[in-house]
Amino acid sequence: MADQRDTFRSIELTKIGEARWKATNVRGGETFVGGGGDDPDFTPLELLLAAIAACSAADVDAITRKRAEAESFTVTTSGDKVRDDLGNHLVNLTVTLDVTFPEGEGGDAARAALPRSVAQTRDRLCTVGRTVQVGAPIDYRLAGE
Repeated sequence: MADQRDTFRSIELTKIGEARWKATNVRGGETFVGGGGDDPDFTPLELLLAAIAACSAADVDAITRKRAEAESFTVTTSGDKVRDDLGNHLVNLTVTLDVTFPEGEGGDAARAALPRSVAQTRDRLCTVGRTVQVGAPIDYRLAGE
C-alpha cells in the first residue's frame, strides 16, 4: 500500500471578501476564486476546466518534448453547464489540443507521438480528467464532527 504522504493531496480555501476566496496549497502557492461577479478571479467551474486542461497539457508535453519542444501549445477545455434531474453539472466536455512542432526529424517524431499521448492522458494519465470520467464520491464533513 502506498504511503499516505505519497498519495494525499489537499488545499485550504479561505474567505477573503464577498464571494471571494484564496486557495493555498501545502507549498504556499496561492490562487484566487470568485463567485462569478465582476472580479477577474476564476470561478470554481472555470478552475475545473483549467485543471483538466493543465493536467492533459502536462502529460502530453512530457511525452512529446522528449522528441521535440513544441513551438506552440494551447489547450482549450469547454462544456455546457446544465441543470437536470442530476442537479447542476457539465455535459459535452471537450479538450482540444492545438500543438505545433518544428520541422525536422524531432518535430516529425513528436507529431507522430501526439495522438498516442493524447489517448494516454485521456485513458490513464491525467488524474483530474480520469477523476471526472470515472467519478469519485465526495465525503462532505463539518469540522469537529
